[in-house]
Amino acid sequence: MELSPSPPGLEVEYGELFTTNSLRFLHELISTFDEEVDQVLRLRVSRKAQLDLSGDLPRFPEATAFIRSDPTWRVLPVPPRLQKRHVDIGDLAPCNTQRFIQGLQSPAQGIQVDFDDGNCPTYHNQIKGIHNVYKAVHNQLPNTPPISQAPVLMLRPRAWNMVEHNMMVEGKEVPGPLFDFGLLMFHCGKKLFENKSGPFFYLSKVESYMEARLWNKIFVWTQHKLGLPLGSIKATVLIENVLAAFEMEEILYELRDHSAGLNCGIWDYSASFVNKFGHRKAFLLPDRSKYVNMEKRFLRSYMDLLVQTCHRRGALATGGMAALLLPQDQHSATYQTVLATVTRLKLLEIKAGVDGFMVYDLDLIEPMQELFQLHTHGDNQLHQVRDDVAITPEDLLSMPAGGVTLYGLKYNIAVGILFIEAWLSGKGHFFYRGQVEDSATAEISRSQVWQWIRHQARLEDDGRVVNRQLVTDLTQEVIMELRTHSLCSLFRAGQRLLTAEDMFLEVAQKRDFPEFITTYLNLDHTFLSAHTTDHRIRL
Repeated sequence: MELSPSPPGLEVEYGELFTTNSLRFLHELISTFDEEVDQVLRLRVSRKAQLDLSGDLPRFPEATAFIRSDPTWRVLPVPPRLQKRHVDIGDLAPCNTQRFIQGLQSPAQGIQVDFDDGNCPTYHNQIKGIHNVYKAVHNQLPNTPPISQAPVLMLRPRAWNMVEHNMMVEGKEVPGPLFDFGLLMFHCGKKLFENKSGPFFYLSKVESYMEARLWNKIFVWTQHKLGLPLGSIKATVLIENVLAAFEMEEILYELRDHSAGLNCGIWDYSASFVNKFGHRKAFLLPDRSKYVNMEKRFLRSYMDLLVQTCHRRGALATGGMAALLLPQDQHSATYQTVLATVTRLKLLEIKAGVDGFMVYDLDLIEPMQELFQLHTHGDNQLHQVRDDVAITPEDLLSMPAGGVTLYGLKYNIAVGILFIEAWLSGKGHFFYRGQVEDSATAEISRSQVWQWIRHQARLEDDGRVVNRQLVTDLTQEVIMELRTHSLCSLFRAGQRLLTAEDMFLEVAQKRDFPEFITTYLNLDHTFLSAHTTDHRIRL
């Protein structure tokens, strides 16, 4: 086992996390499951190749029809602290100590403690973030309630596609999610369980029931190793991929002893259509800023199916995150407009039967909790079994009508560049035009630009073809606008912005679609050289 030394300034945190016993536990966890992680990733590649070669579209799998047709099975009931999950804080990267403390002090039901979409996985951020969770669980953060009274921590490790460059086991860099999960469970699992406050997890970017089966095996093994009862760990699976939408019941079934339900969101899920079918013209996704929202058939069907699937099986169904930010002036017209927009969109989810959703802005917590109190009864909506819907594959795969606008193209370019710039500076999210942007919005943004170039889409505004030259020219315009608005006025930030511009154009113009922008960045020399520790400690 090899481990990089501590990032500067985190020597104490490093020493507390990487003890002899925790390293032994990590070594055993990773060496036990490393090959199976590789297998599920190879299955993804194989499945994508099969779809490409055959031209087939996904269907509800025949091999597992017996699971869907059996009305008797249920997931185990979730613990009392998960029964009411109306409003969670989303995208909270725990390496941001101040915001983490604010989240713990807030009236939210839960916190998505995010090592994935809203977090940049530098070595510094992972160690700082995991250590802050450790401190919160052990009541060592200042001015925060005991963990049994604080908002429940929903720990979100990295997804399967991410690796941790700073640890090697048996000569291989380790899977990022096992690094995160192992440290969090070793240091916090028992304490959370003793306080009836966990351990609870979010599982990102799961694509099939085979991946859910692997997580379940990891949970069973970990509980046994740490002396926790079977079913202590509970996990919410984010259905962020179109292929997973066809296997929701199977995913719940595989995790039935450990399920806290399923979650639906808009942008990672929409981006997965480009990921899986983007080279097919029939799946040309129109401008997201104008034509893509949860009211469209393919997204509304996905949400309805998720709620129906969960509630039939006794599992909770949660919605996506409100990314809009409230202005400071509560009396302004803009404040009322933003609040009305969030209220309208979240009311759609409540009426669809969701049991909760996320907000980024802490000032939205109480208005959204009031929305639940006005329109629902009790802690959750498990009684809403949604027998009124019968979702077909055609419903899930119907692309919305619409074209491409100049505004939408420039917006996508800006979000893509600013996300890369944020990662180069060690941040996992940023603020742009009144809302928070993270890897999910970066995924849909760069996906759409790639797809529009691939299919030579035309702008509604003036009929121009979206090609390499147009995107390059507009990228230069966007850079000038960003500099003019002083978003990146300092010289160093300006240089980083130009580097981000080059990297964005590279990823948007590749012949073959890079599956995840986070994987692309996490393996890129420019990112690594900015954040890598030089020497490793052999253990």
